[in-house]
Amino acid sequence: MNTADFDSIRPFEPNELPAAYERLASDEQFRKVIGTLYPQVPFQAFMQQMRSCTTCLDFQKTFCYPFLKQLMAKASRGMDMDHAQIDVKRRYTFVSNHRDIVLDSALLDVMLLDADAGTTTEIAIGDNLLAAPWIKDLVRVNKSFIVERSLGMREMLVASKRLGEYMHFVVQQKHDNIWIAQREGRAKDSNDRTQASILKMMAMGGEGTPKERLQQLHIVPLSISYELDPCDFLKAREFQLKRDVPGWKKTRQDDVLSMRTGIMGYKGQVHYHCAPCIDDWLDTLPQDMAKGEFFDAVAAHLDSEIHRHYRLYASNRVAAALLAEQGAPAPEVTAEEQRAFSDYVEQQIDKIELDNPDRPFLRRQIFSMYANPWLNHQAAVNSETL
Repeated sequence: MNTADFDSIRPFEPNELPAAYERLASDEQFRKVIGTLYPQVPFQAFMQQMRSCTTCLDFQKTFCYPFLKQLMAKASRGMDMDHAQIDVKRRYTFVSNHRDIVLDSALLDVMLLDADAGTTTEIAIGDNLLAAPWIKDLVRVNKSFIVERSLGMREMLVASKRLGEYMHFVVQQKHDNIWIAQREGRAKDSNDRTQASILKMMAMGGEGTPKERLQQLHIVPLSISYELDPCDFLKAREFQLKRDVPGWKKTRQDDVLSMRTGIMGYKGQVHYHCAPCIDDWLDTLPQDMAKGEFFDAVAAHLDSEIHRHYRLYASNRVAAALLAEQGAPAPEVTAEEQRAFSDYVEQQIDKIELDNPDRPFLRRQIFSMYANPWLNHQAAVNSETL
């Protein structure tokens, strides 16, 4: 395998960057976006600095890193990552729950650089998010590789095999990290579950048994915890529209609003936690497991590790307490915590644009989003102690 085998999906190579920069420079929509993000910087000065970036990693360090540091200084109470259980100098496939379309991988990259890992990650991104040619160019400048989703069954099989082979190529031959979400799309209710199909795709690359193929990717379960989800009110609105409007589907405009709100909105505290690489755990599985049973077991292990390592906030505890059935176990919360979170939820519901907002329904949806991490964490911890 070599780079040319993956030309249609991989990030740009250094020799391809100058042409990509010129395509971006000539795109009117890209110019407008940059003018919004950097209003004090003349576009030609911006492009001059971009043209000086000779690799995708240079681009990330020059533009993405400082932008994200400034963003999180305003849009959060801080972010941190516990990476004590991995060696950041090694290369891994980070498989995480999915909190934000743009920031999940971007913040991981920032914290890997802060940890002196020496590199960032190559980022798996669905082609459904690439609404314009300039966006496709930009994400490939930003070390992204493309997950092709809008294909027929036979084409999808070919694309999945190419994707699995590319992931192995990145870790084994390019010696870089990968980030991929545990499932296609975000879990709107934060009830995070790994899709076995993601693991099957990974095992389409590499050599040997499915177990050996996954070990060659050095998978690290990664938990992402937000104190507050800036998109919670948009997700609640979506739940009501799906309930009330037969066949309702999100528009491209809805996706853009979600992306902008997720990036710019206030998140409270953000925490990332790396569980141990699963290579050694995989060796504990029986050799004679059926394939389907094997992938289900790996997915369940990833879920348990991600759930166990959530950081839980007052928002999670209050939501779980408010939703708890009579007599069911519930976290302890103070009156002040309950008042503060309840006030926050009412303010978020006030933002929802609907002709007939069903406030009790919307409130319950938002509570569920915050309660599910607490419920899953408790289940994972309790199952470990049995």
